Amino acid sequence: MSALTTAAPGAPVVSLDLAGLRRDPYPAYAELRRSAPLAWVPSVGRHLITRHDDITHAEKLPEVFSSREDGSLLLRVVGPNLLREDDPAHRRLRTAAEPPSRPRHVRDEWAGAFEANANRLLDELVGRGEADLIGDFAEPFAAANLALVLGLRNATAADIAAWSKAMMDGNSNYADDPIVWSRAESATRDVDTAVAEMVAAVHGTPDGSVISSMIHAPGGLELGEIQNTVKVVIGGGFSEPRNAFGVGAWAVLQQPNLLARVLADPSKWKQVFEEAVRWISPIGMYPRQVTQDYELAGTMLPAGSRVALVIASGNRDEAVFERPGEFDIDRPHRPHLAFGGGPHFCMGAWIARHEVSAIAWPQVFSRLPGLRLASTAAPRLDGWVFRGLTSLNVTWQAT
Repeated sequence: MSALTTAAPGAPVVSLDLAGLRRDPYPAYAELRRSAPLAWVPSVGRHLITRHDDITHAEKLPEVFSSREDGSLLLRVVGPNLLREDDPAHRRLRTAAEPPSRPRHVRDEWAGAFEANANRLLDELVGRGEADLIGDFAEPFAAANLALVLGLRNATAADIAAWSKAMMDGNSNYADDPIVWSRAESATRDVDTAVAEMVAAVHGTPDGSVISSMIHAPGGLELGEIQNTVKVVIGGGFSEPRNAFGVGAWAVLQQPNLLARVLADPSKWKQVFEEAVRWISPIGMYPRQVTQDYELAGTMLPAGSRVALVIASGNRDEAVFERPGEFDIDRPHRPHLAFGGGPHFCMGAWIARHEVSAIAWPQVFSRLPGLRLASTAAPRLDGWVFRGLTSLNVTWQAT
């Protein structure tokens, strides 16, 4: 079914500046929730759905709000992939790739290596007394862990980080910048080459990685399917833990009482994680295409309509979260949307939770005594399709 590239009849049309959304999308989302919870936004070429209840409703109807969107930016960057498939095709790919990301496997197989990666990076930092926790720790930590889980022994942490950034920029290139497309295409070629090498290497020697799991799954997968799955995982599997780490660390460092609480009781890092990904969602939205005429938020969407489920907005919905713009780990529990829902619930959620809340934060805050925000170079947030800190400059008592 071809995607419709115009507003649904009667849908509000709202002009939003993409540069403004990158700087801070939350004021625009608040206004949309108030006045136009389903609105056509010409600069994005789709209807934005911004209320929590409407988003969760759509997630429960994958047969109506299909992942198979015609003209998807992700399809252009990655090629056919599990995120842009519905069941049963999606389930086939996910079943093959998912086993290494399950909670028990994360705890038993990956946790020790994650901890070693954290300590290796911190060994290099402890004597410095200052660092950018994003560039000097979160990025290489998340990238090294991801290379391990995927089975890309032939890729460095720097490779993973560069590939992820290039492909994620392409996946959010609504401005159609040709330089962004060129970088994304170069990254995908490099990933394809690296994956092909590792597929050949683990055919006869399974190693518990995602690549190995896909090769040895019942029925097996074609090389192209494995390559495209790895490209998708590199995107989210790097940026989500990096961004969650940065946002949570920044929030805790701004609240001395909270910092004292989590240092006294490290189990509270789990609450910090869930609130961090609610407060500033690492993935801000994802696209869907309507398969049949369907009414939502008072608007009849014709079959083929392009929509976006803006989970960053849903996670700030005043109807669900009291004082949603505040970071509060003691707020009454309400399910956040940061990892999506339904069949496409984030496959790497358990990995991100463990590597950040059980390893990264406890290690960083215990091994860098007196950790505090630097007085210069204030942290800056960037992005709306994907959002996180670009830097987090800190100081501590060097040892």
